[in-house]
Amino acid sequence: MRTAQPDDGLRADGHAGINLRVGAVVVFYHPDAACYRNANELAKRVRCVVIDNTEGSAPGCNGNLDQRVDYLPSGINEGIATALNRGVARLLEIGCDVALLFDQDSAPDEHLLIELPRAMSNLLRADPQTALVGPAYVDDRLGGRTPTPFVRFAHGRLLRIPALGSTPVHTDFLISSGSCVNLRLWSRIGPMQDDLFIDFVDLEWCIRAKRKGFSLYGIPWVHMRHSLGGEPVRVFGRAYPSHSPTRHYYLFRNAVSLILRRDIPWSWKSSELVKLPVRLVIYALFLQPRWRHLTMACNGIADGLRGRLGPLKLR
Repeated sequence: MRTAQPDDGLRADGHAGINLRVGAVVVFYHPDAACYRNANELAKRVRCVVIDNTEGSAPGCNGNLDQRVDYLPSGINEGIATALNRGVARLLEIGCDVALLFDQDSAPDEHLLIELPRAMSNLLRADPQTALVGPAYVDDRLGGRTPTPFVRFAHGRLLRIPALGSTPVHTDFLISSGSCVNLRLWSRIGPMQDDLFIDFVDLEWCIRAKRKGFSLYGIPWVHMRHSLGGEPVRVFGRAYPSHSPTRHYYLFRNAVSLILRRDIPWSWKSSELVKLPVRLVIYALFLQPRWRHLTMACNGIADGLRGRLGPLKLR
């Protein structure tokens, strides 16, 4: 299989910006036909690296991927953080300047693929410390018709900035899927935290980047449809994202672990301290099997308090 080369694909050259070589990282886990199709479409436009976290994944990938895709199977589920780090490392090897990060079910349109690198290019002219830009996202399953607001960490509370207008929005957090990372700053910020494995990996990285003096911007005129978790559960007319019991383990564990860290903003901590008991009740009462969800969430809380991180199966 031919791997992507530095001169393949798209370059970002904003009207007043900096010429950037663009690559993409897609993380697979038990992909279906739509996942292969999305990656193949992406490879037509940018240098595309696929990290496959499926257990037992093999180099051949059964011929489902375009030859332009740089396919790197892990053979094990090594977590989203490690997979993204591997993908970014590969893009750095082949000379990319920015990386677009995607989940396997992400289907970015042409507008996003052009506008995010262009926004990064233009922002770097005015703010060389720009580390990350990202779209506003919409989750149809949670009843979202308008894009989710961008978030800032204000004194003691989260400040939600509407994703409106044609001006980049200073933000303190962007979800990883659909975001565009400045690889020229990657080594100064550091990779994603591997032992978080999944959940809040992007939050920790964004907070670290901001703490080191780098900038994050939401791009309100770029939208991406993105589903949080599995089929949502509805309680008193309101939709809440749901996950598997194992995923709830990581969600509660990592939330507790980050709450205990001194370098995490109190505004985020206070918000999570309110949300955690509500989530616990909802998952215990409204998801099946109830006892399994409750047990895994409580195990996650216990391990977070003990400082135990890494893949669950290793313990």
